[in-house]
Amino acid sequence: MSLRLAILTPDPADPAFTTRVSPPVDAYRRLFDRLGVELVAHPWVMGRPDGVDGALATLAWGYHFRATEWEALLRGWGDGPPLINPPEVLLWNTRKTYLLTLAERGVNIIPTLTPRLTDPTTISAAFDAFGVDRIVIKPLISAGSNETHLIRRGDPLPPPAADQMVQPFLPNVQSEGELSLFYFDGVFSHAVAKTAADGDFRVQPQFGGVFRTLSPDQAALDLAAAALDASPPDLLYARIDMLRGPDGRLALMEVEAIEPDLYFDHAPAGGLAFGEAVIRRLSAAH
Repeated sequence: MSLRLAILTPDPADPAFTTRVSPPVDAYRRLFDRLGVELVAHPWVMGRPDGVDGALATLAWGYHFRATEWEALLRGWGDGPPLINPPEVLLWNTRKTYLLTLAERGVNIIPTLTPRLTDPTTISAAFDAFGVDRIVIKPLISAGSNETHLIRRGDPLPPPAADQMVQPFLPNVQSEGELSLFYFDGVFSHAVAKTAADGDFRVQPQFGGVFRTLSPDQAALDLAAAALDASPPDLLYARIDMLRGPDGRLALMEVEAIEPDLYFDHAPAGGLAFGEAVIRRLSAAH
């Protein structure tokens, strides 16, 4: 059976993404060409694609800037071509309050608060609650470190905004780094360590972050397994991000199930296991 797969991409009119879309789309196309699957790009702002056997959300960049439209797309997906990951999983993963749910289910997360950050007293309370002198503030719907701030006691505060979260800054992001483990259809594929540049806390390449292939230890594998077990079912792909805290324990930072970079250049056979998992899911749906 010949399959046709759409990959959700950003709004083509958005200048932030205009020059960035073609290389990753071409990489996905080369991967699925190896498996005999036709891949077509479909901007997610144009709604549900037609004439395809399924759709991937892995390049749906910009959804965090247009959350109302994004959530409406997912809620209205209905009986269209299967979306991978499923719409209900992507809705769950859109707001980072899912971390609190995972904590309630026994997963060791980076301590997280979601107060209304409206005045200096609220910020000071977060420092005191964590017992630290540096905190990280970011939106509950965010990607790529957008509007993410590292705040020291006494620093000028960012403008008040709704739907924010606060976590303690963990210095290991600049040494051991943020550890990312990748799972396709529940099976471990590969891992990378992402280290922030000196003087920064963001690990993305545009901020000077450095990546290296990682062989995760048992503690990392155990934490990733616990996070997956506590997450919704039907996660065909997931990137499990974690950092080591000052107590030496690894703590969950994110379960990325919408549009994570899957770092195929670090994956066995260039990410072939991901493509095969997608085909199994689509074939089972037809």
